[in-house]
Amino acid sequence: MGKLIRLLAVLVLAGAGLAWFLTAPDSVDAARFEGLTGDATRGRLVFAAAGCASCHTAPDAAPADPPVLLGGQRFATAFGTFIAPNITPDPAAGIGGWSDADLILAVMRGVRPGGGHLFPALPYDAYGKADPQDMLDLVAYLRSLPADATASLPHEVGFPFNIRRAMGGWKLLFRSDDFVVQGDLTPAQTRGRYLVEALGHCGECHTPRNLLGGLRRDQWLAGGPNPDGEGRIPNITPGALTWTEGQIAEYLKTGFTPEFDTAGGSMAHVVRNISQLPDDDRLAIAAYLKVVPPIAPAAPAAE
Repeated sequence: MGKLIRLLAVLVLAGAGLAWFLTAPDSVDAARFEGLTGDATRGRLVFAAAGCASCHTAPDAAPADPPVLLGGQRFATAFGTFIAPNITPDPAAGIGGWSDADLILAVMRGVRPGGGHLFPALPYDAYGKADPQDMLDLVAYLRSLPADATASLPHEVGFPFNIRRAMGGWKLLFRSDDFVVQGDLTPAQTRGRYLVEALGHCGECHTPRNLLGGLRRDQWLAGGPNPDGEGRIPNITPGALTWTEGQIAEYLKTGFTPEFDTAGGSMAHVVRNISQLPDDDRLAIAAYLKVVPPIAPAAPAAE
């Protein structure tokens, strides 16, 4: 019996050690950034495509140029409420004291300075696919924005979801550097894939999730329940979205649908961001959406 207990203890310790090793914070290959310099002018477009202002400006803040990214917006989920942090250049309340490497590691791998995991409310699974030059340009633009000393509020996430180390296991299960849509794509479709799957992180809202909050890539862009409980995020695969490429591009520029309706809610923020991009980028997004595997619309809920 004593030998069995000792064996079980060894197995438990070995399992705990393996789990600790596997859930360690990831890193970014520094060689990918060698010889590159960030440009704030280019970074402004990356910032728009990535939708940073939509989450990190204050609740109900009017659009401003330049934006003040003091945070404070609340995002309710099944795992708790996440509150966007201050990412202004303030050295104490914001990211002014972070190095470029710190910022890139946070955005692309979800690791904060000091090595702790960040929650995937920051869509680092998508941003991890971004081009290194785009990330350096984004960092340069963030550093050019106004500083603000408003302190970030803590997330309202209870046990066990507040265990940061567990996020390492979540990343092992669900984070991927691979694009969802593969195959022989045209240059426009490839650019659109990059804007949708990486910078625009459209799948974070438009793709249903499993019980652990991972994206169901087999249902890519098929829509699903709105995390805050209000309405439903639409299916934007060709199985449901029948607009032409031109109509999609026009909607992303003006917010007007072919039926003369207008974008509302969070999508209004998305249109405000994407409308700042060149026309070719909006056409590229439309071209990509046409080659996403079609998924039939979900059956309406029973009354």
